[in-house]
Amino acid sequence: MIVGVARMELHIPGVNSLKGKRQIIKSIKERVRNRFGVSIAEVEKQDLWQRATLGLACVANDRREANRLLSKVINFIEQNKNISLTDYEIEII
Repeated sequence: MIVGVARMELHIPGVNSLKGKRQIIKSIKERVRNRFGVSIAEVEKQDLWQRATLGLACVANDRREANRLLSKVINFIEQNKNISLTDYEIEII
């Protein structure tokens, strides 16, 4: 069993309240869960309006599959026009 984890740093330039940020993050999390079946949560920076850190996790049969799945999720999130991806890292355990 292989576990893949990823951490993503996001900038959300168009929001000016925590409520606006939470709506965008909630939408992203729901779409990622439904489309890819991975675990996703906001793990840091919950009190900052325009910043968010998301944590992702998946289980796979081999390292390549875990890396491929997490890379697809990162690319999917990066295509969202409401946010910009500032940094990410993937770790395969």
